[in-house]
Amino acid sequence: MKVKTDPSGVVVIAPKGRLTGGSETDELKQEIERVVTEGITKCVIELSETIYLNSTALGLLVSAHKKFIDRGGKLKLSGVNKNIDNILVITKLSLVFEVFDTEAEALASFK
Repeated sequence: MKVKTDPSGVVVIAPKGRLTGGSETDELKQEIERVVTEGITKCVIELSETIYLNSTALGLLVSAHKKFIDRGGKLKLSGVNKNIDNILVITKLSLVFEVFDTEAEALASFK
């Protein structure tokens, strides 16, 4: 998992592979908790290297979204592949999350 902070202060978290409730999902959860605890209010989850996510990972993203909203912040998604996009549409989470094709577009949306 890659984590970086854009010069504008937006944190980008980029998990890799499959998010299915195992150690990779735990790592993402811990990173989100760290970001929230540090008081950061702008975050992008960059999913271009994530090939699959299940209901556990979806729950984590919804929970993270709520944490950012509750603190006056925003959590946005970028790089979503077709399979993940279909999951977001079917679950109607595409109405909850702002989704961008690229990380650069997501970052620009904060300005």
